[in-house]
Amino acid sequence: MPNRKKISAIVTTYYPRSHADVIVTKFLKGFPCDDGLHAPQVDIVSMYLDQIHENDVGVELARVHDFPIFPSIPGALTLGGKDLAVDGVLIIGEHGDYAWNEKEQHMYPRRFFFEQVCGVFATSGKSVPVFSDKHLAYNWDNARLMYDRASELSVPFMAGSSLPLAWRNPWLEYEVGIPIQEAVSVAYGGLDSYGFHALELLQCMVERRAGGETGISAVQCLEGAAVWQARQDGLWSSDLFENAIEHIEDRRSDTAEDACQNPAVFLIEFANGLKTATFVLSGFLKGWGFSGRTDGGVQATEVFLGNDPYPHFSYLGLNIQKMFLTGLPQYPVERTLLVSGALDALMDSRYQGHSRIETPHLDVSYQPAEQSSIRPSGPRPAGASLVPIVPGRN
Repeated sequence: MPNRKKISAIVTTYYPRSHADVIVTKFLKGFPCDDGLHAPQVDIVSMYLDQIHENDVGVELARVHDFPIFPSIPGALTLGGKDLAVDGVLIIGEHGDYAWNEKEQHMYPRRFFFEQVCGVFATSGKSVPVFSDKHLAYNWDNARLMYDRASELSVPFMAGSSLPLAWRNPWLEYEVGIPIQEAVSVAYGGLDSYGFHALELLQCMVERRAGGETGISAVQCLEGAAVWQARQDGLWSSDLFENAIEHIEDRRSDTAEDACQNPAVFLIEFANGLKTATFVLSGFLKGWGFSGRTDGGVQATEVFLGNDPYPHFSYLGLNIQKMFLTGLPQYPVERTLLVSGALDALMDSRYQGHSRIETPHLDVSYQPAEQSSIRPSGPRPAGASLVPIVPGRN
């Protein structure tokens, strides 16, 4: 079709149910949502594939959909020429055989991918919209460099995960400017990989508080018995915690204290005085929850992610696509910058004996998006969001 935007996919590796599959494949075959299958309005025209997985499906999908895989990122963006030849870039820097550092951070090449993309922009004298999946980078210096480079080159830039765009039960969305006195989020999984999701869920809610976001002044990671001692010390509130976990559908019937062999909590002190706690409760629950205290009392919600066809990535994809079509990010990349920096500082805290770390460098200020992003309105997936697919193939 004429005049459709041309998109280049820059991915680490592409196998069934990898992030490349649950995101890029939807740009090829459609976005299953509650109200039906949404046909893509842009075209994937090239791909860079950093690693070929033993169960790779990316090569076959490229053949079926008739677009080339290039051996370099500049080649994918220029379509083998000298100048930028695409209208948008989709960076999926998740999964693959990459090293972990001593702080247990997975060292994905997201900064390297983004620098290569920006190099093509700089030499071509033109920038196009870029989406980068999940963290900006595993450490603050790389994340800040990416943000500053995007600003320097006027790149329309989005990043992050699908958590802020998933189902909420019951529905909870704060009005912009609401006074929030305290908040918690709950999650499970690895501290680096799923800890990002847990912090992003918290941030997408508390950024809407009165005065907007002004940054984070200090963080601390606690594990094991210290999590429950922190409750006795008044560092987090039992009622918010209990309200958050009460809404999680997939959880054990006993207590988190009994069920979790190694619980963790991320304590965050924001620059404007707000204090929050984010819990990682593997072994007790498999879900995501938020609870906050405002002048209206305590409100809580579960944020729910669907199974195959992983429709929460459909809503993420539709927001990315809208940026590609309009040139306008659908929510501020500063949210991802701040969460990336907070998680890095929390992993430092853990590595340094769970010490409290002051973070004057996380002075990230921004206002939340006034307009809601494209996302579901019901409490659970419905319609096409429930129709399984064969990963990477149909």
